[in-house]
Amino acid sequence: MPPKSAGVLAFRRRQGKVEVLLVHPGGPFWRNKDAGAWSIPKGEYGPDETAEVAARREFREELGADLTGTLFPLVEIRQRGGKLVTAFAVETDLDADTIVSNAFEIEWPPRSGRSQRFPEVDRAQWFDLATAYQKINAAQKALLEQLELICSGVTKA
Repeated sequence: MPPKSAGVLAFRRRQGKVEVLLVHPGGPFWRNKDAGAWSIPKGEYGPDETAEVAARREFREELGADLTGTLFPLVEIRQRGGKLVTAFAVETDLDADTIVSNAFEIEWPPRSGRSQRFPEVDRAQWFDLATAYQKINAAQKALLEQLELICSGVTKA
């Protein structure tokens, strides 16, 4: 069974347009990557946790903020590595400049014998949908498409 992740596509409406909150992964591998590197806040979960509970937990861990709104399920997607992602949408607003992410530790530089800590998310940003399509991980574009339909009042059959 492939690994499963759950996450949240947060959105807000500004001047009649929808904006989405995306996060950029921290650490040295992602430092100079932009287009296609951004993601919804998400993370893996196991059989002892529901997707919604995991999605809320990951949002809190990666952004330092609790979600209080109702989560709306989106389509499940499969990322290139095979991971299944269950996503939820929520209309909310937060200051992306004040996020506080948890951290992870890796050996860096490779084979150096030294460990360094990096934030799991080094930044978050609100993007209009056109820009978000350029920034987001290719497999997650389907989440933006579904959100666009929902916000325009159209639902998929």
